[in-house]
Amino acid sequence: MDTTQNISRRKLLGIAGLGWMFDAMDVGILSFIIAALQKDWDLTSEQMGWIGSVNSIGMAVGALVFGLMADKVGRKQVFIITLLLFSIGSGISAFVTSLTLFLILRFFIGAGLGGELPVASTLVSESVPAHERGRVVVLLESFWAGGWLIAALISYFVIPSYGWQAALLLSALPAFYALYLRLKLPDSPRFQAITVSKQKESSFTKIAKVWARPYTKQTTMLWILWFCVVFSYYGMFLWLPSVMVMKGFSLIKSFQYVLIMTLAQLPGYFLAAYLIEKAGRKFVLVTFLIGTALSAYFFGNADTLPLLLTSGIFLSFFNLGAWGGLYAYTPEHYPTEVRGTGAGLAASFGRVGGILGPLTVGYLVAAEYSINSIFLIFAVAIVVGALAVLVLGEETKQKELA
Repeated sequence: MDTTQNISRRKLLGIAGLGWMFDAMDVGILSFIIAALQKDWDLTSEQMGWIGSVNSIGMAVGALVFGLMADKVGRKQVFIITLLLFSIGSGISAFVTSLTLFLILRFFIGAGLGGELPVASTLVSESVPAHERGRVVVLLESFWAGGWLIAALISYFVIPSYGWQAALLLSALPAFYALYLRLKLPDSPRFQAITVSKQKESSFTKIAKVWARPYTKQTTMLWILWFCVVFSYYGMFLWLPSVMVMKGFSLIKSFQYVLIMTLAQLPGYFLAAYLIEKAGRKFVLVTFLIGTALSAYFFGNADTLPLLLTSGIFLSFFNLGAWGGLYAYTPEHYPTEVRGTGAGLAASFGRVGGILGPLTVGYLVAAEYSINSIFLIFAVAIVVGALAVLVLGEETKQKELA
């Protein structure tokens, strides 16, 4: 690989990663804001659950609509539209004074977030050679940990002193810098190479292709995997600060402990990035998912601070490493003309899990179910996702994209 290619690849990773980081900041700050809004607006646990779920409804719609659009107009254009949608929506939501308006804006913010993530991983997948594609996509996903870390820092230092509105404004402003950088980004060379007739195929034709042979088994596997991972992630992580409060810690203390847990996400990504080209996608996904399930079980049952922090650290480590593998693995199952559609559909179905996860916690808490029984549900869901990969998944390590 020559130096020019190396620089442009690093530039692509940096620009795409910045957008990914601001996505994570928004989702991360939302988890802290839910806990703050509960106190400011006197929300019930069901209402708290709906904030996370409406966000995921938007993500489901965004992943579907923008995934289809990416196969028609290109990855770059959709990348820019989605970034604008969630950053502007996030800024406006700092000024609302009612839960209804906040929920409406969270839908549009979610649509931007849900559209950007699969399109970004598709663009990066199509722009790097097979022997390093998995590692580069996992490194892209590692920016998510950086965004969560910034969200945790903003929430810890800003929300108690200046309010959740200031945190939302801070999360929206940097996205415009990423937009400026992204305007100079070239589109995917593979998308540019496919024929106009392939680009102009109807959305229904593309969806039918994703479910036709030879993609039926892998589409089934990806949909199960995405549902289980997203259901458990949004159920656990959007409620993490609130669960810490339920376990008896103050709002500021719970923010502090979640910040410590968030630090473990980075080494999780880096280990996954190292292993994904050495041991393969299936090994990384199954190993990290099983690690997540065990950590979730111990976190739910933790009754001392050391056990709570230790299991929370491992939960972050394994869960976010699994996410890195998921985003590397998904686009590798489809040819270029339907790659955006295939990845978008899988992510969209997964977001149904993201709708149900936070709601499940809200309603089970209201029904006075214990935290350990709630986290057991998420542990079982993650095991189901791991089994889907183990039984139905194919290894795609160093596979040349069609």
